[in-house]
Amino acid sequence: MTMMPPDIAAASQATQATVLVVDDTPANLTLLAQVLKPNYRVQLAVSGAKALEICRRQAPDLIVLDVMMPELDGYEVCRQLKADPATRRVPVIFLTALTRPEDESAGFEAGGADFIHKPFNPATVLARVHTHLQLKLAEDQLLRHNAQLSDELDARRREVERLRDTTLFVMVGLAEFRDADTGNHIQRTQEYVRTLARWIAAQPDGPADLTEYAIDELAKAAPLHDIGKVAIPDGILLKPGRLSPDEWRVMKTHAEHGADLLQRAIDRLGDDAGPMLTFGKQIARHHHEKWDGSGYPDGLAGEAIPLSARLMAVADVYDALISVRPYKQAMTHDEALAFIRNGSGSHFDPRVVDALNACLDEVRGIASQWAD
Repeated sequence: MTMMPPDIAAASQATQATVLVVDDTPANLTLLAQVLKPNYRVQLAVSGAKALEICRRQAPDLIVLDVMMPELDGYEVCRQLKADPATRRVPVIFLTALTRPEDESAGFEAGGADFIHKPFNPATVLARVHTHLQLKLAEDQLLRHNAQLSDELDARRREVERLRDTTLFVMVGLAEFRDADTGNHIQRTQEYVRTLARWIAAQPDGPADLTEYAIDELAKAAPLHDIGKVAIPDGILLKPGRLSPDEWRVMKTHAEHGADLLQRAIDRLGDDAGPMLTFGKQIARHHHEKWDGSGYPDGLAGEAIPLSARLMAVADVYDALISVRPYKQAMTHDEALAFIRNGSGSHFDPRVVDALNACLDEVRGIASQWAD
C-alpha cells in the first residue's frame, strides 16, 4: 500500500479529522478503512440510510460516498446532506466505477466536491481527502474570521448608537431644563407614539416599512419634537401667560430650528445617523402641520405630512390637553378624546385618531404611569 507523504500525514494526525466512508460492499469499506485509519478517525456505513443516521447524530468532517447503492444511491444521499444546514458544508467525495461525463455532472449537481474512480489508488484517496479537508479548514477559518469581523462591526454600531442616544438625551434634557412646565410630557408622548404606531402597523393595510425596528427608532425620536425650543428666547418660552401675535410667530420657529439642528447632526454622523434622526427631523419640523393643510411651518396636508409627524401631532396635543399649564387647567381624558375626535380629518389624520380610539386603555395607562 502506498503511504501518505510525511507532510500530509503530520497535518492529518494533528487535526484528526473524522471521515465517514459509505459503501454497500464490505470489502471496499475494509480497504478504505485500512487506507484512512492511520491518519483519520474513520466511521463506516453500509447504506445511505445508515450514513444519514450517523450524520444526524454528529456531522463528520468529510464523507467518501459510493454512488451505486440500493434504495438510496449516493446522489440522493448527497442531496439530502446538502439540504440539511447541519451537514450542508461537509465535503462529499464520490467513489464510483461510473466514468461517463454525465455521471460526474449528476454528482456535482447533487453537491459533490470530487470524484475518485474505482478501482482506486490509495495514494489518490489520501491526497483527495487531505486536499478537501484543507479546503474546508480554510473555509471554516474564513467564516470564523468573517463572524469575528461582523461581531466587531456590531459592537462598533452599538457603541455609535449609545453615543448618539446619549448625546440626544443631553440635548432633550437641555430643552426640558429650559421648559420645566412640561414635566413627564416627553416620556408620555414617546410611549403614546409607540402604542399608536404599533396599532397602525398591525392593521391589514398597515405600512410595510413600519416594522418593529422602525417603530422603536420612531419612538426614540419622539422626544426630539420640541428640541428647537432651545433657540427660543426665555422671555417667550417661559412667559407664564398667553403669547402676543409677534411672540407666537417667534415661538412657531421652533419647528424649523429643531429640524435644522437635527439635519446638522445627520450631516455630521452620515451613515451612522440611523433612521432615528431622520424620524426626529420629520417630527421636529412637521408635528404642527394639520391634515387639512392649515398648520405650520410648511402648510403640508394629508399624507404629504410624514406619518411620524402625524403620530406625534395626536400624541402631543392629547398630552397637552390632559396636562396643567400656567395658562390653562387640565382636561379630563374624555374631554381630550372628544377634542381629538372633533379634529379628525381637519387637524389630525383620521387613521391616527382611529388608533387612539382603539388604544385608549393603554394610553390612559401610560398617562397614569408617567403622571407629573
